Amino acid sequence: MGWVGETEVEIVRVAGWERNVWLRHGFSTRVGGVSTVYSAGSGELNLGWTKEDNPACVRENRGRFLRLAGGEMSGNRGMRMVNVRQVHGNLVRVIRAEDGVFEGKLETAEGKAVLEGDGLVTNLPGVMLGVGTADCVPVLVVDVEKRAVGAFHAGWRGTAVGIVGEGIEAMQREYGSRPQDLRAAVGPSIGACCYAVGEEVRSEFRERFGYADELFREVAGLGQGSGVSKLYVDLWEANRRQLVDAGVDGARIAVVGECTACAREATGERRYFSHRAEQGVAGRMLNVIGMAE
Repeated sequence: MGWVGETEVEIVRVAGWERNVWLRHGFSTRVGGVSTVYSAGSGELNLGWTKEDNPACVRENRGRFLRLAGGEMSGNRGMRMVNVRQVHGNLVRVIRAEDGVFEGKLETAEGKAVLEGDGLVTNLPGVMLGVGTADCVPVLVVDVEKRAVGAFHAGWRGTAVGIVGEGIEAMQREYGSRPQDLRAAVGPSIGACCYAVGEEVRSEFRERFGYADELFREVAGLGQGSGVSKLYVDLWEANRRQLVDAGVDGARIAVVGECTACAREATGERRYFSHRAEQGVAGRMLNVIGMAE
């Protein structure tokens, strides 16, 4: 993975993907930006329309991030961002020119998403697909032969209902993508080190995946006489397995492997926003992929 900084904004990129000069992608962090509501006064890169933050700060942050992620800092024309109102399901939206994407019809006047779903695919140059996270798993996919891309939001519910597999199927159906031509990246998200869940989560996974028990680990309770154990789930591996099951070559799947709940900068500051670690009061990252014109 590589770290790229511009105007104090930090982006995580996948090593090797830069060989496709037409491809644009990146996972945001909380570093940079102008938001102060989630920090002790220093600027942060909140990219979500959260109730705590000033919309003007979010717009400025999004502009900075999109310019850098889209390559505008290197002279490329700006790209059109498309997001969805995420619902923790497996609905994948196909973005076509006739949807009015370049006319701004897929966002409100305030810049918020119009479409509902948890996945986006397109083969349109000049469009940047984005999913928001603050612990959930972002998965980016690129077809280097057909030149098509996808972005998927996979929390535990979306993972349990196979959002990534639905996305690969949509790319095959719409663009004739072959799984062996795809490359994928599982981005920063809460890791098995920190993601404690209830037994109902394991039950849902068991109903769908024969390997479900391999994704969970139990940790005995701490303290004298404690008989309560905690159950942790590995959503990175769950989504990697789903990509492999969909036909993607395991050697072409990159896992960033940074936990949004516990990863920190060298200064000791949190690198990412985390809904779990920050008790529900947290900003949002954006995870984007698109093709330059």
